[in-house]
Amino acid sequence: MPEPIRLAKRVAELTGCSRAEADQYIEGGWVTVDGETVEAPQHPVTDERVEIDPAAKLTASEPATLLLHKPEGVAWQDAAALAVPATHIADDDSGVRPLKRHLQRLTALMPLDTEASGLIVLSQDGRVWRRLTEDYAQIEQEFVVEIRGETGPYTLSRIGHVPTYQGRGLAPCKVSWQNEVRLRFAIKDVQPGELRHRCREGGLDVVSIRRLRVGRVALSKMPAGQWRYLPTGTRF
Repeated sequence: MPEPIRLAKRVAELTGCSRAEADQYIEGGWVTVDGETVEAPQHPVTDERVEIDPAAKLTASEPATLLLHKPEGVAWQDAAALAVPATHIADDDSGVRPLKRHLQRLTALMPLDTEASGLIVLSQDGRVWRRLTEDYAQIEQEFVVEIRGETGPYTLSRIGHVPTYQGRGLAPCKVSWQNEVRLRFAIKDVQPGELRHRCREGGLDVVSIRRLRVGRVALSKMPAGQWRYLPTGTRF
């Protein structure tokens, strides 16, 4: 049995490329060992069959950002556990090539109430983390809220102009009727529980909450529990 060597060294021998280029081929998901994709350049190999996809491209592996439709009852901090290969939406048109590494070390961003559903951002990208964390108060979010209760001519005004919540001053928000039982909110710097509080101030009870949009990025038609990639270059 020959001594094990790093997969990157074997790829460099097979292709005549540099070790750095071999790392890129492997991390890009272009290399298989006995038919299984391996993305770790340090993976040890001996006499296994190592093959490089003929379509392989020498591009650096970029950090990924995923858009997940969080179901009701899941804490937003735990949402990354739902991002697995089986829940990747079939018609993802992002153009991003799926890699195993994209589902590792994901950080959930933009808080969302546990009892709410809708768009959650999961990212490995420090630039996205800084944008959605440091600029949270300036990023508009859109929600649809199903309600029940009696409404009147000043219901929307009372909901949109609630002065305080938990001792904190609130800025006015945009709220409109989507239909007879659903409100649509466009709101910045929303706090946990704030939408329910606003509705109570308008004399209404909340049945459900769903986040449709974070900045320029929308949930679109994606079933609860599934995810897709944020296309490269898309900004919030």
